[in-house]
Amino acid sequence: MKFFLFGTAARVAVLLFFSTPMPAQSVQPLTPRQQSIVTIAALTAKGDLPHLQQALATGLDAGLTVNEAKEVLVQLYAYCGFPRSLNGLNTLLKVRDERRAQGKKDVPGREASPIVSTAPKYERGQRILETLTGRPDPNPKTGANAFSPEIDRFLKEHLFADIFERDVLTYQERELATIAALVSLGGVEPMLQSHLGIGLHIGLTEPQLRQLLALEETAIGRQEAEAGRAALNKALETRNK
Repeated sequence: MKFFLFGTAARVAVLLFFSTPMPAQSVQPLTPRQQSIVTIAALTAKGDLPHLQQALATGLDAGLTVNEAKEVLVQLYAYCGFPRSLNGLNTLLKVRDERRAQGKKDVPGREASPIVSTAPKYERGQRILETLTGRPDPNPKTGANAFSPEIDRFLKEHLFADIFERDVLTYQERELATIAALVSLGGVEPMLQSHLGIGLHIGLTEPQLRQLLALEETAIGRQEAEAGRAALNKALETRNK
């Protein structure tokens, strides 16, 4: 009799669990398109061109336009260097041409909108960075930005103005690509933790970021994914304080 009561209670609990509306962040996985951005960025940063070729084709099939895939690869030069980025772009060009020869019609997609703001690039980049982090830019500067005012200017004017200001990809999509690349590179945990915090601030959820790390484990390796999970846990602890 006790077993029956326990079983009934358990069944009721399960029914209540599935009939109760769940928070949005627990039921919104990364879309196939977002997953492709993650895998493309991870493989580009690692330099795994054979698997990148397959990932790019999968991404185009999942709804990425040619220009969106290209934008991911262009952005990554800021995080993993011109050699990786150019190899990725040449791989995309090869994939596009092969698919075209097979009769597949990939959507080119739109180009970035012209920048109409007349504000100095440093100010525009600073505003974008503050939007991403949700915090005012420190003044006076600290750390590396104080030690090297040049790198501070390059980051604001080029990375966050010239690149992040382009509207081919959303901020969330750019952060998915950035986080995936940093996990794949390894050894850059402080920057990775910072970008994980940015991702959470601009609407990526913990389950989505854990899904990203699961994709990394499949595409790149367990060691890199575990380091990413440790960085995510720290980013969550910081955010919850």
